[in-house]
Amino acid sequence: MKGTLFLIPCPLGNMGDLEHIGPHIIECVKDLKYFVVERSKTAREFIKACKHPLPQQDLIIMEWDKHHPDEKLSEYIQPLLEGHSLGLISEAGAPGIADPGAALVALAHHHSIKIQPLTGPSSLFLALMASGLNGQKFQFHGYPPIEKAELKNYLLRLEKESRSSGCTQIFIETPYRNEKFLEALSHHLSPSTQLCIASSLTTKEEFIKTASIKEWKTIQRPLLHKKPTIFLFLSPN
Repeated sequence: MKGTLFLIPCPLGNMGDLEHIGPHIIECVKDLKYFVVERSKTAREFIKACKHPLPQQDLIIMEWDKHHPDEKLSEYIQPLLEGHSLGLISEAGAPGIADPGAALVALAHHHSIKIQPLTGPSSLFLALMASGLNGQKFQFHGYPPIEKAELKNYLLRLEKESRSSGCTQIFIETPYRNEKFLEALSHHLSPSTQLCIASSLTTKEEFIKTASIKEWKTIQRPLLHKKPTIFLFLSPN
């Protein structure tokens, strides 16, 4: 009999802060011995905060991120094939959403392993919920282009699509590039386009605001440098 792959949401900020982590997640973590994680150090902090009954040295924690070769996944899925359940933990929020862990989930499906997603914080969906923008139709694009001319054409194309379809466009950026991306959004998007900035969600520094590009040019902007931030925009017809 094969094990179950549990998709375990974790805190978006301090991994030891379980305020937004439900008891069902904590109990699941405490029942597992095998984990595939994006970063061992922070995952261990989260597991310790859940008061796992086993000593840390007895846990089997395997690192997986976008820099690891795909061949590793075949090794990591072995416990599941041998009947052990396993927890997948992202670096922040929900596994498989803007997260390399989706590759492990896909492999588990290939082997007919049961997948059990658990409810918990997801920065993308929290931002969309709080934005007031169209939640019926939206697209997540991940990281935008870096080169200036390419970025300009990219934003103008997606704004045109948003205007014609009513689709909310969602992005993340490497935290140290947040300010530059915000400048590009402010410079290239139309004055009437609605932009939401959702930063440091579920933490004490949380900031969420939606305003038009025209309004963003006159109001005080948040300091976004090195802070995890979601950007969303919707262009009116």
